[in-house]
Amino acid sequence: MTNELAQHCRQSGIKNETVLNAIESVTRSDFLPADLVDSADVDQAMPIGHQQTISQPFVVARMTELLMDNHRMQNVLEIGTGSGYQAAILSQCVNQVYSIERIKPLYLDVQQRLQQLGYDHIQLRFADGISGWQEHAPFDGIIITAATASVPPALINQLSDAGRMVLPLGTPGVSQRLCVINKNQDTLTTSYHDPVVFVPLLPGQTDT
Repeated sequence: MTNELAQHCRQSGIKNETVLNAIESVTRSDFLPADLVDSADVDQAMPIGHQQTISQPFVVARMTELLMDNHRMQNVLEIGTGSGYQAAILSQCVNQVYSIERIKPLYLDVQQRLQQLGYDHIQLRFADGISGWQEHAPFDGIIITAATASVPPALINQLSDAGRMVLPLGTPGVSQRLCVINKNQDTLTTSYHDPVVFVPLLPGQTDT
């Protein structure tokens, strides 16, 4: 049950009640392959095909909490839609979510899934996430759900003057730390948090 995930996240240190309510209200099994549905309440990352994963619920909650920082954001850009689970969680916490996926089959699957589930405040795009989504910038928040050793400049430029970015920063395929970048006009401040392991952030679009 999703309330078990919320309770686990609370016990693991998540304090933001809006985030905890989102973890409770979003049914994770809706975002898993059929053969993994019975493991939906296990707090671990799981494969979703195409060498991609759905993150463990605690990491999803933690990244969302770091992004929110107890403030209501109007619009958030997500780089790496994947299964759509992180986008669904974000949609319970902010007014509008824009999410970019570079792998065509995942994009088509999640587009249908979110429509069927009634997530009306998530807009998807099949594109190279490293370039962001200039048409809807600036964004109050940007969340990157893949590892990178450096922050794409285009995404920094698409943050609002008081915007915030959360991403796994470090060596892809090895280990990273959750990094929070706060933008105050032309000044950036950075802080580092939990150790994580994410799939790499890759450029370009792919149909496979």
